[in-house]
Amino acid sequence: MSIVDDTPEERDFRERYALELRKKKVERYVSLHFGSDELSDELKKVKRQEMVSPGRRGEQIKLEEISKEIIRRLSLSHHHQQLKKKEIGNSYAPAYVEM
Repeated sequence: MSIVDDTPEERDFRERYALELRKKKVERYVSLHFGSDELSDELKKVKRQEMVSPGRRGEQIKLEEISKEIIRRLSLSHHHQQLKKKEIGNSYAPAYVEM
């Protein structure tokens, strides 16, 4: 099944879960071993549950939404890095000084 084949209940669950994932915090500059990373913790929890009860639609939807959220965050991060590079490049441009 894909998003197109979702029942109304599955679509509603998917939307609510996606909103919940956006609220999850990810600590920057902290090692995965020592820091709190709610998104990774959620992924581990869902994968563990999927091993216990494979094939459940809820876990499949959760894994799809976690993947989408990770990709969304990576693309936002990449976009912000590109903007910073442009700002830094512009700020170091030599200024023309008349003597």
